[in-house]
Amino acid sequence: MPPQPNDTAQVNFTSVPRKTWTAGTLTYTTSALVILFGWLLFGDFALQLKDRSDSVTAQIVLKKFEASNFLVGLIIGSIPAAIAMLVGPFISVKSDRYRSRWGRRIPFLILPLPVVVLSMFALAVSPLIGAWLHGFLGVNSPGPNVCVLIAFTFFWVLFEFSSAIIAILFGSLINDVVPQEVIGRFFGFFRMVSLVAGILFNTLLIKHVETHFFWIFVGTALFYGIGFSMMCFMVKEGNYPPPEPLENVASPGKFQGIRSYAKECFATPYYLWVFIALIFGGLSFSPLNSFSIFYAKSLEMSMELYGQYLSVSFAVSFVLAYFLGSLADRFHPLRLGIVSLVLYLLLSICSALFVNSPSSFGFAFLTHTIIAGTYYTSMASIGQRLYPKLKFAQFASAAGLLGSVFGLLLPPLMGLIIDASGQNYRLTFVGGAIFSIISVLALLIVYHKFKQYGGPKNYVPPHASEPGAASLT
Repeated sequence: MPPQPNDTAQVNFTSVPRKTWTAGTLTYTTSALVILFGWLLFGDFALQLKDRSDSVTAQIVLKKFEASNFLVGLIIGSIPAAIAMLVGPFISVKSDRYRSRWGRRIPFLILPLPVVVLSMFALAVSPLIGAWLHGFLGVNSPGPNVCVLIAFTFFWVLFEFSSAIIAILFGSLINDVVPQEVIGRFFGFFRMVSLVAGILFNTLLIKHVETHFFWIFVGTALFYGIGFSMMCFMVKEGNYPPPEPLENVASPGKFQGIRSYAKECFATPYYLWVFIALIFGGLSFSPLNSFSIFYAKSLEMSMELYGQYLSVSFAVSFVLAYFLGSLADRFHPLRLGIVSLVLYLLLSICSALFVNSPSSFGFAFLTHTIIAGTYYTSMASIGQRLYPKLKFAQFASAAGLLGSVFGLLLPPLMGLIIDASGQNYRLTFVGGAIFSIISVLALLIVYHKFKQYGGPKNYVPPHASEPGAASLT
């Protein structure tokens, strides 16, 4: 007897397999993947709102108390870079090797959270602490503004130290729990969340920073502490294979461990070129990002208009984010990164020559932010695609270590050059053009080697101890 229509429908329905994705030992259905994305993005929104507000607020507070461009660059740029350089290798290797019932990343993300929140409260009241310090020192005081800057810098170091641990390992958590097949699209969403945070800050808050920085520090501290901790408790890590025997891995606490760390991360030419490409790609946007507020003020642009330009650029980048993430999954971030930096090189040259008014700066700044957003969105998953997966945090920290060296030197050096030039902020575009050229050349070399290691479909990360790994040739 032939099957009845209802029987046939039942057979077809139950025989269709459910779509699943895997990341290590983790397996996700579509609904589980959506929930994972939701919690990670919520945590990232809290993190991004903090990041979007703290550096801008800090710059304005420092200028309010008469800090020089050199000092601003030193505090906002060099101190975070130095901290990341010292903390990154140690904490990343510890995390890669750590095993617990809560995973190898979550414990390292949870523990620094209270310190971040408390140090932001302290930054909010640093003018009061500075005034007390001035009174306490009496005739020996270097001055009320200097005392405020001393207090602010002390708590900024504490804030950056604890924030650096979280920043270093959050990307490693994503590497461990997000399936590789959708990593580009996930970072597209990631970028969209970051842009929403930027739009909210620059539309609603930036115009109030000079007069209400206390509430901005306190409010973002509370939201960040609650939001990011909720994400940590809701996201679950999978199981990891046992770490390699201790004598065979990097352990920055011992000289042998330092040599092992350096050999694994820096002895392979391919990874060195990857690091150079990523470092100078990020540095391309750093000169203008570090001094854009002062550049705008030098051309008599109001902070409200400055914030509006940022918000518009963020809105454009928001629209592009998921599309760029999909392109990264389809065409690979290396290709998109090269195109982005070539566009930025052209913009930097034109801006250095022709920006001389609020309107021309506004157009250049708008375009700068959109291209920077395109680059960061396109390249967001590059580490997850190129580094050895089980040692992702270690290799990411190695890139950060080298990047921190340049980040340590560039902001104050740029500040000194601008001060010596008579506040000629056009030089920020000159610096951007130089760094773009270096990064494009390095990316082309990386792409050539990447294809030799299998290309987009069959890529296998090269072993760190491959022959001929002593030079950049």
